[in-house]
Amino acid sequence: MVCAVDVFDGVERIAVLRGGGLGDLMFAYPGLFALQAAYPQASITLLGTELQRRLVENRPGPIDSVGVLDGEPGLRDTPEQAEFLSAMRERRFDLAVQLHGGGKNSNPFLLELGAAHTVGSATEDAPGLERTLPYVYYQHEMIRGLEVAALAGASPQVLEPELTVLDAERRHGREIVGDGAEPLLIVHPGATDPRRRWPTGHWIDVAARAVAEGWQVIVVGGAEDQGDGEAIVAGVRDRVPTVRHERVRSLAGDLTLPQLLGVFTCAEVVAGNDSGPRHLAAAVGAKTVGIYWVGNAFTASPLSRHRHRVLMSWVTRCPVCGIDITQVGWTAERCAHDPSIVAEVTPETAWTAVLGLAEV
Repeated sequence: MVCAVDVFDGVERIAVLRGGGLGDLMFAYPGLFALQAAYPQASITLLGTELQRRLVENRPGPIDSVGVLDGEPGLRDTPEQAEFLSAMRERRFDLAVQLHGGGKNSNPFLLELGAAHTVGSATEDAPGLERTLPYVYYQHEMIRGLEVAALAGASPQVLEPELTVLDAERRHGREIVGDGAEPLLIVHPGATDPRRRWPTGHWIDVAARAVAEGWQVIVVGGAEDQGDGEAIVAGVRDRVPTVRHERVRSLAGDLTLPQLLGVFTCAEVVAGNDSGPRHLAAAVGAKTVGIYWVGNAFTASPLSRHRHRVLMSWVTRCPVCGIDITQVGWTAERCAHDPSIVAEVTPETAWTAVLGLAEV
């Protein structure tokens, strides 16, 4: 962790830059809690996305408001982004915190805010801030966020994200799931990068084992996951007696964000790829089994193991062309192939992990 430094004086308004998806925001949450504790009198504005705004608005936590970005910060010179920056400058932030990557584009964007103080990370080709942490790709994102917060004198309060679930969301979840007489396995088969997707046949195998053992299985995801959800349901029903068919169903594409959070609170275990929904499930307190490529496990897997199991694929080269896939993201040449690089994790291993967590 960064050596202890003093907090800045007179900080009443903090801006934190962290775009991307919901999982990216969860990585930033420990750092946000640290900033909240170090500056209890200050309001924290997240500079993020519309989806992030929908998640945190009216929810207890470290974020007081959200400024919705137009695209990637600093990457596109658009009238909308210029207007956004102008509006944010009017807020006269005392401290601006960059938690959005290596800083080549995001640090100039952050400096445009005109904050009295700036902290963040930077690659060699990125402009430095008032207090800067070197950006090293293979570092866990939650630890990186805590180190950046430490540049502003903030000490860790939590190591992993904690997201408050509203009472109405819990009611939504229970209405969808039912009376809870059977243990519930929630499966999320999606991932932004297709290479991080576990094969559908593996998910069918695990879900069929669960149904055969008396579990209920629900597949979740976005509209893009509906095809996988339908395939998993059909595959499981091919393997179990007709009387058990109703124990597996897909809600991919059907749940609102509040409903999804509520459903996660009803699960005995949530199993998924390295994805935003898995990170959300962990943040609301669910036990999770995550399927990870080893490089992503270094940067994005849960830190603790009491409630979480991380199953890693140790593939280091593209299964099609053999290119080294361990190279740092922005310097590596990305091949055109999208095979699963996590397929070597076996269904047997995953089911054993599910059963182990069920006993916790």
